Amino acid sequence: MKLTGKQLTIIVVAIAFIVMAIFTMVVGTDEDGKSSENTDQTEQTTKEDNKEKPDSVVVNEPLEGDPYKELDELIGLGAVKEEVRSLANFVKLQKQRQDKGLKTPKLSYHLVFTGSPGTGKTTVARIVARIYKDLGILKKGHTVETDRSGLVANYVGQTATKTNAVVDSALNGVLFIDEAYALVPENSSQDYGQEAISTLLKRMEDDRDKLVVIIAGYTNEMKRFIDSNPGLQSRFNRYINFPDYSAEELTDIFKMYVKRNEYTIGEEAEEMLNEKLNYAVEHKDRNFGNARYVRNIFEKAIQAQANRLSGKKGLNERQLTEITVEDLEEAFK
Repeated sequence: MKLTGKQLTIIVVAIAFIVMAIFTMVVGTDEDGKSSENTDQTEQTTKEDNKEKPDSVVVNEPLEGDPYKELDELIGLGAVKEEVRSLANFVKLQKQRQDKGLKTPKLSYHLVFTGSPGTGKTTVARIVARIYKDLGILKKGHTVETDRSGLVANYVGQTATKTNAVVDSALNGVLFIDEAYALVPENSSQDYGQEAISTLLKRMEDDRDKLVVIIAGYTNEMKRFIDSNPGLQSRFNRYINFPDYSAEELTDIFKMYVKRNEYTIGEEAEEMLNEKLNYAVEHKDRNFGNARYVRNIFEKAIQAQANRLSGKKGLNERQLTEITVEDLEEAFK
């Protein structure tokens, strides 16, 4: 049968539509005309962009060595050292009484560390964990360090699961919660932090023989936090206050960083360091970083030294190690 020109045109158009349909099924397009391959890549990029930041949970395995010696070697913190040693002595004596069949009071090993940032709270918590291991209170003596972000989830019903997971990782060691007062925001009655606290209190009771919790933060904020819940009041009754460092102690901390990292500092530079740190202490606010502030100054000083020596050849050992007045001036800017 001979086809007319009009019929041939209709057939060609139909075939073209069929081919287009098959091509669309194979390649695939979204509503904007992008191929499915590009769409998948865009979705993947979006997923990457929308990922939550990693939770603040750090596990520190116990170091070898004598924790009492490390405690004594810390710069400053005289009252803190006395408190920790007093606690250790008390625990030792109660264990001896227990071995003799004598009555012993119910002990709470949980602690509240109060003080400003950078005053050694995290460092001492790690040492306390090892002392507790030495005393037989904890089997492992590691520390799990976290804050609100590591305990509180963003959706209803997930906080308990999240908190329990962190507690599980801390069993037979110390759970250290920094800025614990953030679990109870001052101006919020509806907050998932309360669920984290309830979960934590239950685990402290259920696992009282293999879990020690140390909470830390600013003095006034920690008092408000403890007073917010009778369960917290009953479980946390031993406080250790961490005072701010003096300018002299901060200088010693700077010199410790210098020695530890094989640098040197001359007399003139040390005099300038003392002056700058005295000024910083006299004009500090509640957010002053103490030892963290000094560490930042040290890191900026050695960066300044590297910039100063950049491009110079044949440097001797003194030039490679000495932190100068010029470097400190740059660091304190």
